[in-house]
Amino acid sequence: MTDDSLMIRVQSGDAQAFAEIVERYQGILIGFFMRNTRDLQLSEDLAQETLLKVHHQAWDYLPTGRFRGWIFRIARNHLIDNVRRRSNDALLRSIKGRADEEDDQLARLADEFRPPEQDMEQREFVKLIDELLGEIPDDQRQTFLLHHYSDLSLPEVAEITDVPVATSKSRLRLAREKLAEKLRARGVTSIADWNGQAGNDESRSSDVSS
Repeated sequence: MTDDSLMIRVQSGDAQAFAEIVERYQGILIGFFMRNTRDLQLSEDLAQETLLKVHHQAWDYLPTGRFRGWIFRIARNHLIDNVRRRSNDALLRSIKGRADEEDDQLARLADEFRPPEQDMEQREFVKLIDELLGEIPDDQRQTFLLHHYSDLSLPEVAEITDVPVATSKSRLRLAREKLAEKLRARGVTSIADWNGQAGNDESRSSDVSS
């Protein structure tokens, strides 16, 4: 059943439909918040609160096939509100107790880089990327996470972050360049042309926009 079909049922008061929405998106939301806050307990709380907002705002959603972008817009806004309330930079907190299993998108990035003498263990690379993500500007990091981890198109990311598509493209490019630069500074060199991938993303975003 599609997300839209479930949301129509949620709007009719179907508790089971909302439970299915929770099952589909709770883990994804926790992952999104985790990579922004570096705090598992906080991420679980933010995910739960976001899903409650989805339930309370269900009637605001129009079933036009854009539920994923809509829920991540709520998640991002909730993250910003939480950071402001705490009046500190929660996005720079060091990660503790990281789980062994990582997101498939991050594993894909591991295939694009290797150290000069020998292959770096994928798990070490995953941890390094997580660390470096905390060192790039917030707007670039969120664009990178929404696009790569949440599998949202650049037009969808632009809508969620309230910026033009061109700005999303620029932020994604800058995020990739800064991550690549930081990786090289640590002795990790690029095999694949990462910037070439950016061109493919721009082509995909044009297709989505047309």
